[in-house]
Amino acid sequence: MLTYKRFIYPFTAIIGQEKMQKGLILNAINPRLGGILIRGEKGTAKSTAVRALAALLPEIEVVAGCPYNCDPEDYNRLCLNCREKLGRGERLPRARRRVPVIDLPISATEDRLVGSLDFEYAIKHGRPRFEPGILARANRGIIYVDEVNLLDDHLVDVLLDAAAMGVNIVEREGISYTHPAEFILVGTMNPEEGELRPQLLDRFGLCVQIEGVHDPGQRVEIIKRRGAFEADPLRFLTQWAGEEERLREKILTARQILPRVTIREELLALIARLCVETCTAGHRADIIMTVTARTIAALAGREEVTEADVQEAAELVLPHRVREAPAPPPEQSQPPETREEPPQQEENPESTPEQAEAPPEQPRENDGQESGEEPHGEEHKGEPEEGENSPAPPQGQDVVFAVGQPFAVRRITHGRDRILRKGSGRRSRTRTATRAGRYVRATAWLQNNDLAFDATLRAAAPHQVYREKNGMAIAIEKEDFRSKVREKRIGNFLLFVVDASGSMGAQQRMVETKGAILSLLLDAYQKRDKIGLVAFKGKTAEVLLPPTNSVEMGYKLLQELPTGGRTPLAAGLLKAYDIIKTHFYKDPNLDPLLILISDGRANVSIGEDKPLLEARRVAEIIHNDARIKTLVVDVEKDGLVTFGLARELAAALGAEYYRIDELKAGTLVQVVREMQGSGAVAKLKEIC
Repeated sequence: MLTYKRFIYPFTAIIGQEKMQKGLILNAINPRLGGILIRGEKGTAKSTAVRALAALLPEIEVVAGCPYNCDPEDYNRLCLNCREKLGRGERLPRARRRVPVIDLPISATEDRLVGSLDFEYAIKHGRPRFEPGILARANRGIIYVDEVNLLDDHLVDVLLDAAAMGVNIVEREGISYTHPAEFILVGTMNPEEGELRPQLLDRFGLCVQIEGVHDPGQRVEIIKRRGAFEADPLRFLTQWAGEEERLREKILTARQILPRVTIREELLALIARLCVETCTAGHRADIIMTVTARTIAALAGREEVTEADVQEAAELVLPHRVREAPAPPPEQSQPPETREEPPQQEENPESTPEQAEAPPEQPRENDGQESGEEPHGEEHKGEPEEGENSPAPPQGQDVVFAVGQPFAVRRITHGRDRILRKGSGRRSRTRTATRAGRYVRATAWLQNNDLAFDATLRAAAPHQVYREKNGMAIAIEKEDFRSKVREKRIGNFLLFVVDASGSMGAQQRMVETKGAILSLLLDAYQKRDKIGLVAFKGKTAEVLLPPTNSVEMGYKLLQELPTGGRTPLAAGLLKAYDIIKTHFYKDPNLDPLLILISDGRANVSIGEDKPLLEARRVAEIIHNDARIKTLVVDVEKDGLVTFGLARELAAALGAEYYRIDELKAGTLVQVVREMQGSGAVAKLKEIC
């Protein structure tokens, strides 16, 4: 029988990715480091390096026939089956096996990852038995997850818990089982596709940022080596066999030295100081940096850690854990006479041409038409007036403001409902009518031939006393059948309703507003949402961007959005409601989120009612449509007098309410983004 042998590219032949190789080698020496996260571009030898590392490592001795690759020399890490054999006085048969590399696809389900009930055995023999999953096969090996940031969060939790403890604990489908699960976890991700949650980032021991090789000479050498490997793999492997063997011996030697490596007290103080200065959360960074420094020293053949080892460990342990330092006290807390106003012209040297060419902003006095203040009527009692401290664009002239700096937005999700939806994405959890998604519970309502075997067996168990089994271990009737209820994440339709009236130009509100919208657009890009954009100013509202997946187009329109005129708030809300209703006919699975960004200062009606009253009535109509969820972002500045009109409107809409500053995530990782690249912003600007 002919067998196909797959040749693995040599680890030592990889060019230009020394930091990634170092991180992988350290994990091979000491699997307790907790794995490595590799962030960067596609086509940079990530998967090649992982498989090459497995081929480089020496074969491991296992218990023959054991699905968990148990080490016959380590009784404390044997599975229950192997311990039972030893307890019966049997000898454990031995075999040698290459280090396993398990690819975990992002479509994997939880039962395949952790293991589940062996249903065939249960039906035939009437007894439960555990069927091992991917974590069992990966014991003493490597799990490789490409695009780990696209993997469902609950699967990442399971992976990282098992990697940290070295044990997989299964409590599901009537099964209670524990088995060893020590593996090197290697995850790769492209930051443009969205970040991992900070809690999950922290669980990866090491992190490296990689990119393609830019030196032309090295790129030529990469082409030559790859061509030589594909032309004659055996010859190429023979050429690099010496380098591979030297590195293999170095890893084995480092494993022997590692238990004897010591670290001085002053270096522990240095580690603690570095972690404090980078504002890392908790103490995991301190512990892992210490272990990493000891492993680096062992790789160098030393039994004592040096300061250089600590600095090198910091480059691998801290980048994905760095947090933004706490903000300084607000400027308002200072006495008024001690505050200095910064020069307006020098504060923002990178202002746009549109801003530079706009005439100077003048204080607005008696400008009822522009600000929308009507001198008569009880409806406008107590409404804000644009005073001399809040200049706006000149009357009758539109101004294009620059886009403010983007920021990480706080997690925005919808509450779960009972609607079955299709689609994909990364924002909201929903029940799904397909067989995709996480199995959360069972139901007697049968659907999609998605049979819940565990619940079906439990339903049939009480009736076995009086049923005819016909030679089977268990008899199952139609009324015992149970179906799986699954949940998954989907994207949403985010419809931005933006106030572009003249009042938004006061105190540079529109700059901040555009920055907030850009941040939400980037969040929508990462969550795979569909977006739309409505702007209202003057006397009407305009659909700038119909529902689309093109976040790049939304960014381009945002740059060009002018500000000026009055505030037809009711028209903007009504236009948004019409768009959503129309889109429901095209896509019944739509899960819309209307995001209103305004100060709530309505001053133009579309009918006979007064502006604010009319806006509230339209808001109530939207609120009464249970299919639509709403969010209001209030851009009103704090001052001596605030009117809270946007908050009142949010109450009428039944919306979540945020002030624009509250939209920012509680813990920003700005330093990490600067070090590792804000890829989504760069991508949008490059495309546009």
